[in-house]
Amino acid sequence: MSVARMLRLLPIVAGVCMLAAIQHGIWAQQSATSPVSAQQFPTQLTDTPVAPPNTEAMRLAGIAKDNSRQFGSSPDDPGPLAKGLSPAITPASVGAAMRKVADWQLAQSQQYFTVVDPSRNLDGRIWTWSVLYAGYMAAADSLNEPKYRDAMEQVGTSYKWGLRSTQNPSGDDQSIAQMYLELYLKDKKPEQIATIQAALNGILAAPRGEMGPQHRITWWWCDALFMSPPVWARMYAATGDRKYITYLDEEWAKTSQLLYDPQAHLYSRDATYIAKTEKNGQKMFWSRGEGWVMGGLARTLEYLPKDDPARAKYETQLKDMAAALAKIQGPDGLWRSGLMDPAAYDQPELSGSGLIAFGMTWGINNGLLDRKTYGPVVTKAWDGMLTHIYADGRLGDIQQTGAEPTAFKASASYNYGVGGFLMAGSEILKMAKAGSKGK
Repeated sequence: MSVARMLRLLPIVAGVCMLAAIQHGIWAQQSATSPVSAQQFPTQLTDTPVAPPNTEAMRLAGIAKDNSRQFGSSPDDPGPLAKGLSPAITPASVGAAMRKVADWQLAQSQQYFTVVDPSRNLDGRIWTWSVLYAGYMAAADSLNEPKYRDAMEQVGTSYKWGLRSTQNPSGDDQSIAQMYLELYLKDKKPEQIATIQAALNGILAAPRGEMGPQHRITWWWCDALFMSPPVWARMYAATGDRKYITYLDEEWAKTSQLLYDPQAHLYSRDATYIAKTEKNGQKMFWSRGEGWVMGGLARTLEYLPKDDPARAKYETQLKDMAAALAKIQGPDGLWRSGLMDPAAYDQPELSGSGLIAFGMTWGINNGLLDRKTYGPVVTKAWDGMLTHIYADGRLGDIQQTGAEPTAFKASASYNYGVGGFLMAGSEILKMAKAGSKGK
């Protein structure tokens, strides 16, 4: 290897080493932040992990790790963009785009769905895959496509309906159970939910994280609102036991109290981001973070009891967030990685855009959002997403895993972003079908 090439690789190697250290629990101390109104936000939790520094070396290291774990890829030459995809909101046009992306992703990824290989850091049960599985479950229903559901049955059977961790699993490790529970609600096979029910019951029996300067709440990062609450809501649907809803309502309330900005109607990613700002001085709100919450609201409300005392709060939050996000939608119909400083980001980000569109369209289809107001917003978003599909079915412009806005390649495609796209497409397909019936 030439000396010049070695010098070019040094920052990436250093970044990989730093990332590994952080992931093994060596967290940097939180830097001093500007004071925040105590009335607007509670005291930040001192044991909330601090995100890795957003340096170029760290960014490249993160991309390399995501790619090595088969979450996706970001080639220099992804080939030409697709031609002939119609943005028309009709069942045929929406379904064609969904199938193109879903089939390409299945061909790329199915071989990794059921792999657990610690030597290669592969595990098909973690959150990135579970979001894709949620997308395939939605697509299986909306498209009436058995092969997607069959693939999910294979995942569950291969893992014996188990989780990556069962002793007090985090929201990330609970998230695969959304798919297990949806299959259970169709198949009614007890083994499909035995492990997750035991895990959730164990969580209920354990001490709870409370608000306070020396404690960390359970769902301390906004992504968790997509990963975990929909599991608890589905467990209620599977069992009829309201203890799961009581837990859900109490824990979501803590996260909302900590991270939801009642003026902006958006969520900080975690407590360490409450005072962070973009280059233009505006608060830092991350498109995928808002997408996680919008998607989590929709997927939780889907199974939440109609008479749940907290239901109105979720509905209000979805409405308020939808209104805030509609105001900052880009001219191309999409949202940038950093929502409040779009000029600082060269391209749209499709994992956040897809999840935002999903939440809005679910709200339209379920009577929470006015179709005349939000129909054009989601139609424009769908049109925009179609322009980032490549000829082979790759869905591009998906930011690598992380915690905040950053740069990525136009070719970057990752499994969770495809999951968000398929969920959005499924709801838009329902909207198209409802519209065609009304004509």
